Amino acid sequence: MCLSIPAKVLSVEGNMARASVGGAIVNASLHLVDDVIPGDYILIHTGFALQKISEEEALETMRLFEELNRANGENDEVS
Repeated sequence: MCLSIPAKVLSVEGNMARASVGGAIVNASLHLVDDVIPGDYILIHTGFALQKISEEEALETMRLFEELNRANGENDEVS
């Protein structure tokens, strides 16, 4: 299973973007995606932006990740 993570683009230089993923700053190659500008949201997998997504989709995905993280923490406490 592959997992891509939503990230907000902070800056673009050539074919590379600096993006925020849950507060961490990462670099992502833009070789597979066109017309990315600061403020856009992208899906990142293994250091590559796979596609642009809407802000709504990114925020919903991040909310679901947080919900899964909380549920996982609750399961750890029960074990």
